[in-house]
Amino acid sequence: MLLPTQPGICYLVGAGPGDLGLVTLRAKECIEAADVVAYDYLVNKQVLAWMKPGTELIYVGKQAANHALPQEEINQLLIRKVLEGKIVTRLKGGDPYVFGRGGEEAQELHAAGCPFEVVPGISSTIAGPAYAGIPVTHRDFNTQLTIFTGHEDPTKEISSLDFSKIAKADGVKVMLMGVGRMGELTGKLIDNGADPGTLVALIRWATTGRQQTLTGTLATIAGLVEQHGFKAPAVCVIGGTVSLRPELNWFEKRPLFGKSIVVTRTRQQAGVLSQGLRALGADAWELPTIRIEKPKDLMAFGELVQDCHKYEWIIFTSPNGVEAFFDLFYKLYKDARDIGPAKLVAIGPGTAKKIAEYHLSVDFVPEKSVAESLVEEFIEHAGSVDNQTILWVRGESARDTVAKLLHEKGAILDEAIAYRTVPETTDTAGGQARFREEGADVLTFASGSAVDHFMALQLPIPPQTKIASIGPVTTTALKRHGLTAHITPKTHDIPSLIKAIADYFKK
Repeated sequence: MLLPTQPGICYLVGAGPGDLGLVTLRAKECIEAADVVAYDYLVNKQVLAWMKPGTELIYVGKQAANHALPQEEINQLLIRKVLEGKIVTRLKGGDPYVFGRGGEEAQELHAAGCPFEVVPGISSTIAGPAYAGIPVTHRDFNTQLTIFTGHEDPTKEISSLDFSKIAKADGVKVMLMGVGRMGELTGKLIDNGADPGTLVALIRWATTGRQQTLTGTLATIAGLVEQHGFKAPAVCVIGGTVSLRPELNWFEKRPLFGKSIVVTRTRQQAGVLSQGLRALGADAWELPTIRIEKPKDLMAFGELVQDCHKYEWIIFTSPNGVEAFFDLFYKLYKDARDIGPAKLVAIGPGTAKKIAEYHLSVDFVPEKSVAESLVEEFIEHAGSVDNQTILWVRGESARDTVAKLLHEKGAILDEAIAYRTVPETTDTAGGQARFREEGADVLTFASGSAVDHFMALQLPIPPQTKIASIGPVTTTALKRHGLTAHITPKTHDIPSLIKAIADYFKK
């Protein structure tokens, strides 16, 4: 479904329970199209990386006794932006209509004559228990599900919660927003006839790598909350299906569950590493330190790409270089065969994989990425580079050691500066702030430039934080800054880096 082209609309979007993989495709479309994004406290801020450049970002979140904006002001903000002709995406944790006040916002938009669309999201009322190994319905336990809030409108004179009915209701009950009043709420349920021995589970930061689960009974859970310092945000499940947790607890048993891992790659590249780590249960979050931009002399790069068929060898030093090269190549040529007879060299398996995406075979991949060894391997493979024409496709900041060594061996070498890395100056998803406040179990680096730019941020690295390096060039950069690589894969690519991190914690 395409987004409408006319200006002035508000999308009331459910951003899901926290796991980035549970955000709907429609929600992603709305974020990408937005001129204005207004987001809540429980929204996973990694989704903000999908915004187009120049999007206005407004935080309107609410926490206990801490509201960025009162609800009436949020309503007026949405209306004002829509009437200005803006595409507004209102991001809400979970589903906008499940205790998300989305219905109220939709009413206000309708009353003001503003077009709107509601994009449902996966609610934490079902996703949270599922990630803790607790079905909210099960034919052996219940045929009824009751969902209620533990936090009503404080301006109400009379509560709309009838605890006598809730306590006596059959089946499983799920409560949102009640951790701070757990003793009061469980007491009311017991006083109204609920069995004190009824099983209870609390799931905090559900569906994320920070998930914590606390189990007890109606009689004991309030004391356990106090004992463990268990805080909001959490989903509460009350009922017999909690007993299935030992059998069905799949998420918390993953090898990297509970490990906080920082990904420092560019926003465009971070996804593969982040997704791989999350698939193993990690709380992987992105703190991009660099971004890739076009070379300063794009004309010179274009001329070398245009003449690429004249070379006997083309050496690609990184996936970024491959992408920049072929993006320009296919603007100049329509056929891959126009690359000519050149043999292709890829520095590292990640670079070779990127070349393969363009349906081209790589003739040689050196085992080592260190300049001296790389040149030795290449010469051994080629037989000789004397008078051989070579195009070296690289980034602006790449070391010139390779060029010097090849020139010394008699090669006729041209250097094609395909891209440059510059500091990432924005922190949309709050990665820098989070690392400053919390630290992490692991810092990952996939390039030397990422190391240099991370250090330029002057973020303190806690002593317990382990550093994972993708390979020797990155490790050398770490050493220049007095840092040690605790984790390095034998094969220098992203899948091997993920496996190396998992193996480290397994040991």
